[in-house]
Amino acid sequence: MYVCICNGVTDSQIRQAAANGCREVSELTMRTGAGATCGSCLDMAAGLLDDYHAAARRAPVIDLPLIASAA
Repeated sequence: MYVCICNGVTDSQIRQAAANGCREVSELTMRTGAGATCGSCLDMAAGLLDDYHAAARRAPVIDLPLIASAA
């Protein structure tokens, strides 16, 4: 779904930016252009960033054994 119509930024692009470490809307604007024109999408974009990082904090950590050396 398009979040920023002015600059053609989708929700999946915002999630991808979040996955690549983007945490602030200002950084998201620099990376994707979302909100750079009229700004009406900034609340939704911020919500998507927040939702992504909240879900990442709730994700279970899988404790895998450390492999000392590879074959």
